[in-house]
Amino acid sequence: MASGASKLDINRGTTLCMSVSARPSNFGTRFHNHLYAALGLDFVYKAFGVQDITGVVAGIRALGVRGCAVSMPFKEAVIPLLDELDASAAAIGSVNTIVNTGGHLKAFNTDYTAIQLLIERHALDRDARVVLRGSGGMGKAVASALRDAGFTRGVIVARNEGAGRELAARCGWDWHPTTPDIQEGDLLVNVTPLGMAGGPDEHTLAFTPDAISRAGTVFDVVALPSETPLIVEARRQGRPVVTGLEVVALQALEQFVLYTGVRPSDEQVRSAVEFART
Repeated sequence: MASGASKLDINRGTTLCMSVSARPSNFGTRFHNHLYAALGLDFVYKAFGVQDITGVVAGIRALGVRGCAVSMPFKEAVIPLLDELDASAAAIGSVNTIVNTGGHLKAFNTDYTAIQLLIERHALDRDARVVLRGSGGMGKAVASALRDAGFTRGVIVARNEGAGRELAARCGWDWHPTTPDIQEGDLLVNVTPLGMAGGPDEHTLAFTPDAISRAGTVFDVVALPSETPLIVEARRQGRPVVTGLEVVALQALEQFVLYTGVRPSDEQVRSAVEFART
């Protein structure tokens, strides 16, 4: 455990939190457990790679799991299994957080909250034309946060025509099936697995170098690695970037607060992020 954090003392009364994904990473496990130890909270966090989301939700109820982070590909499929949707999840139709209060499962979307915070932190230009690649659960969160922040010009690039058109219509934007013809975007956003470590497309650029050269800002939600091919190319060209690490850290912090009712200091959060990255 990093400096400043005491050792966790897991016992029969320890509160369990967890995450579920088809391809789990270590970030959330290390981030949450570091903060539990630093703050002396009797919690423990464990990531699970799963396929059966119905069984997962039944287990959350049966075992009294306090909180569960939900990642691809379950962010939409989990909705009918829950009791209540917070406004952050209901407005998007996508869930990334479940909070269990006495058997009542309420869904949130802290991805949406994180994107809202990053729009302000990076002072992103609301007049920018957005080109957003992807239309899944994370795409819904990002597009909705941008829309609600006042971004009125955009295009959703998605091979899934139904999902792409639906998301574009929700935002009042356009839809396009592929990126080659989309070369003009002030804000390029990747919400696909392109560039994700360990995936079949881990070395693939989500946008062409030419499109990147024309962009005002490049935003990649992929957090593993934090320096994706897209981010590396954008930095090489001197483009301002927003990284997936920033997204995952902010959304994890908001989950932590929902689960525990405690908001760590900025220094404690920075320490947890550094610990989670190693």
